[in-house]
Amino acid sequence: MVDATRSPAGAAWVAAMPGVFVVLWSTGFIGAKYGLPYAEPLTFLLTRMTLVAAVLAVVAVVMGAPWPRRPREAGHIALAGLLVHGVYLGGVFCAIARGVPAGVTAVIVGLQPLLTAALAGWLLGERVSPRQWGGLLLGLGGVVLVVGDKLSLDHGHLTGIGLALAALVGITLGTVYQKRHCTGMDLRTGAAIQYGATAMAFAVLAPLTETMRISWSGEFVFALLWLSFVLSVGAIFLLFALIRRGAASRVASLFYLVPPVTALIAWALFDEQLGPLALTGMGLAVAGVALVNRGR
Repeated sequence: MVDATRSPAGAAWVAAMPGVFVVLWSTGFIGAKYGLPYAEPLTFLLTRMTLVAAVLAVVAVVMGAPWPRRPREAGHIALAGLLVHGVYLGGVFCAIARGVPAGVTAVIVGLQPLLTAALAGWLLGERVSPRQWGGLLLGLGGVVLVVGDKLSLDHGHLTGIGLALAALVGITLGTVYQKRHCTGMDLRTGAAIQYGATAMAFAVLAPLTETMRISWSGEFVFALLWLSFVLSVGAIFLLFALIRRGAASRVASLFYLVPPVTALIAWALFDEQLGPLALTGMGLAVAGVALVNRGR
């Protein structure tokens, strides 16, 4: 069988995958900003996960995609999904819904590359070189500069901060666990299992903590469809493909680019101005990612 990635178009797509992933992932905060005024966070996520799980299950059946053969394999896939989708998204959405500024949430979650690098060396045996550690620290500094004007803990949002920290732990552990136990999964059936497991978790939690009322509007429907298919399908498939192809620490470093790109999108859509510190931080974040991902 010919490897499609060896063709010019395939090679170009492989080279573009990290950039496309960063842009898509960065729209998550924008989608949350559009959708959360019309539904509580877990209710929003329950609706999103159920929709995506159902669509992917149908796609997998129609395409004859292979399902896991052993319950243990399915369990690994489901657990990775609960960490990546349930803990991470639940923490981010609930933190934003409780009034934590998106910039503060982005900085907290922006610690993921450092935490992933430490865990990858311990759990996956990946060697993180001094140059890569330098890039990780440089990228972190860039992220702090980009959103530094939004860093404020004067609002008493301690619960929201805790939820953002839980999101950080979830995406970090999920990335490492996915790399260790789920690299061989079929993306179609694997994603259906992960979203289905997460939907079941939210189906238990949402009725216990929320009213589950949704104010249906054009903005909510747009946010739901964008987050469901562009983020939950497109961006997540790209993330898993990147994890499969590369070291977990190098993939995680891409998350340093999310706050700067989110700031650019917010500038384009909402005319949020970018100061000199923010522009400097973007440059540092890009330089840090370049250091981490430079050829071994």
